[in-house]
Amino acid sequence: MYRVCFVCTGNICRSPMAEAVFRAQVRDAGLDGLVEVDSAGTGGWHLGEPADPRTAAVLEGAGYPLTHVARQFEPEWFERYDLVVALDEGHAAELRALARNSGEAAKVRLLRSYDPDADPDDLDVPDPYYGGWQGFTACLEMVEAAVPGLLSEVAAALDVREAG
Repeated sequence: MYRVCFVCTGNICRSPMAEAVFRAQVRDAGLDGLVEVDSAGTGGWHLGEPADPRTAAVLEGAGYPLTHVARQFEPEWFERYDLVVALDEGHAAELRALARNSGEAAKVRLLRSYDPDADPDDLDVPDPYYGGWQGFTACLEMVEAAVPGLLSEVAAALDVREAG
């Protein structure tokens, strides 16, 4: 089993969106049962809450199902994940600071680093929370552009595990 956790600030906008899109693409690639996908926040502001209604609406409109309850990433969770995918540089820095060793810190990656067309000097997925619908739509577009590259890396890692 390969385990991926997406992380944003409050776990109600960007990370659940990435979770839903990646889960759908994992399923479509026939990797269901081989890849576990979830999400968390760097903070606990929205613990136990569902995804932001705008996130849910944008995902639903694009055909992505989502059942979600916000939670906060805990340092000991690094042990269970193969990859911890941050939605912006601030999240990545917070996660690396939580890591208890260099191996855990190395599991942290930026989602947009998997988008071959992304500007390498601007890999953040902007927080849509304080904006309008267009921010949530733009967030989904950025997630959808990056997920195929991430899926390729995970599929390659699974091939190596199965061959080894």
